[in-house]
Amino acid sequence: MSRVIASVISVALTAALAACTPSTNIKQPLTARPEPKPMIVPTGNGAIFQAGVNERPMFEDRRARNVGDVLIINIVETTSAAGKSGSNADNSGSIAMGTPKITAGALGQTIQTPFGVTGSSAVKSASKSDSSGSNTFSGSITVTVTEVLANGNLRVAGEKQVAIKHSEEYVRFSGVVNPATISGSNTVQSTQVADVHVEYKGAQNIDTAAVTTMFNRFFFSILPF
Repeated sequence: MSRVIASVISVALTAALAACTPSTNIKQPLTARPEPKPMIVPTGNGAIFQAGVNERPMFEDRRARNVGDVLIINIVETTSAAGKSGSNADNSGSIAMGTPKITAGALGQTIQTPFGVTGSSAVKSASKSDSSGSNTFSGSITVTVTEVLANGNLRVAGEKQVAIKHSEEYVRFSGVVNPATISGSNTVQSTQVADVHVEYKGAQNIDTAAVTTMFNRFFFSILPF
């Protein structure tokens, strides 16, 4: 019974320590299945060309155009910004006052002693702030057409997940593509995509076997039976 309790606790702690998939700000689906096509019965209107059978022109490159088609996005995002501000303030003032002071001497003579007050003040203040930032994101991701808009533009989205040992990296992309910007190799630059959302996030995972073994040793040392 003690071993069962120890195993349950270790599994619970392992699940708590394991990292989950990072959240995303992309609200739309990241993939879509192709829409089923109705069965078309070919008509005998030609020997080679059959109207309505092949929706792609004979001499056109195979570019994304329908829901479920894939498209390669070359991510070439670079942003930079800089700002500077400064202010100076200089205040100064002075005051001077002098009055004589008359006293009687020991032999009846009068002694006049000068009396004066002088003062000055100066206040200087200056402030300056510089701010700058730059970001560069380059790479490529294959996305799926999730919707064909009324004007022919394509809403695309996709996700790439790369796991190396205990770390995982997620790249997510969504946006609206004008089919005219798609190259013959079925690629488009991210700078030509509207409403772009690009995310790069990572998650750290702790090896389950290592954590389970560690907690098993700990609990079994306390509850040997």
